[in-house]
Amino acid sequence: MKRGLLIPIVAVLGFVFLYAPIVSLIVFSFNESQLVTVWTGFSTKWYGELFRDPQILSAAWLSLQIAAVSATIATVLGTLAGIALTRLGHFRGRTALTGMASAPLVMPEVITGLSLLLLFVSMEAAFGWPAGRGFTTIVIAHTTFCMAYVTVVVRSRLIDMDRSLDEAALDLGATPLRVFFDITLPIISPALISGWLLAFTLSLDDLVIASFVSGPGASTLPMVIFSKIRLGVSPDVNALATIIIAIVALGVAGATLFGMRRAKN
Repeated sequence: MKRGLLIPIVAVLGFVFLYAPIVSLIVFSFNESQLVTVWTGFSTKWYGELFRDPQILSAAWLSLQIAAVSATIATVLGTLAGIALTRLGHFRGRTALTGMASAPLVMPEVITGLSLLLLFVSMEAAFGWPAGRGFTTIVIAHTTFCMAYVTVVVRSRLIDMDRSLDEAALDLGATPLRVFFDITLPIISPALISGWLLAFTLSLDDLVIASFVSGPGASTLPMVIFSKIRLGVSPDVNALATIIIAIVALGVAGATLFGMRRAKN
């Protein structure tokens, strides 16, 4: 085999290995049979069953709320951390801040979830807050590890940014705050959007940490799906996964078009 053909063949096999299960899942979400591996005919009834399932709908709405709030807070805090590590030079605590921003990236989720659970239990015993575990504790937990990813994304963009633009604006009499909002923020906005989307996806996808810090009546969508597939995969789970894939695909397409239009301008 020629060397020039080896790389394309390996790439094709790799993409088939990654995307064939997803395609199979989408196809069988339109299966009429209750057996997810036996095709008996085309039907959309499982989508109707999905939207009539109150447990799935409430879990999905809770997960979207948690993901949106966590991603927003993580983007703000991660941006501030990235600016501090990039623009403030060497300051006391820089090494500690760098370590704390990087630790969630390599920390096992089981350890993170257990440590946060112990923290919340101790805080409730000492201060009475948070009262129980639910929406608030999950948001705090997701913000904690999502902020690390946002910090990495924003920091890498700030490192590549031309500092002469900020210096020119300062020489022209602009205040540092005005420079940030008029110069720095528009330039790093693609990184902020990417960081927010990454944090949103990580929060929406999390199962392990949410299982530790959630309580009765606060089951996220991954927790509900995991509990359902323990008894066997049902076609309505395939339908739910197909909808999530479609939403993600639209988000990726929108972000790509935004990036292309921005690059063109």
